[in-house]
Amino acid sequence: MKLTREDIQIKHLEAKDLKLFQKLIQLFQDVFEMENLTTAKEPYLKELLEKPDFIVFAVIYKEEIVGGLTAYELPLYYSQCSEVFIYDLAIRTEFQRNGLGKMLLTYLKEYCKEKGIKQIFVAANEEDEYALEFYHSSGGRPENVIHFNYTATD
Repeated sequence: MKLTREDIQIKHLEAKDLKLFQKLIQLFQDVFEMENLTTAKEPYLKELLEKPDFIVFAVIYKEEIVGGLTAYELPLYYSQCSEVFIYDLAIRTEFQRNGLGKMLLTYLKEYCKEKGIKQIFVAANEEDEYALEFYHSSGGRPENVIHFNYTATD
């Protein structure tokens, strides 16, 4: 499927876009093959969308969500600026390799530029070759780090 920019809308989701956000969450679950995952309740999701440090962009094709990203603005303490962490970025499988992911990154970069944010980062699993290829091809520079997870209830 070959798409043109005229076919696509990138929308910055706000609290009034709760239904679109729920569709985007479902898309993430489908693309990332996350089975039996429960989603937060509507009041929580709406509250999340109201937060200025939570960023959501959706890719819309013919009034249907076909991709999107979520990110968090993280204020720094060693300088008076923030960085942005991309939490999820996904494009529905049949729409992949049409430049939509790169388009999302371009919108996020413009958003960050307007807010004076200079750094964006994202984590990708080493075994996820498709994600690594995408981030390399979109101008991302890899940095070797080891990510540790903790369970707060331990």
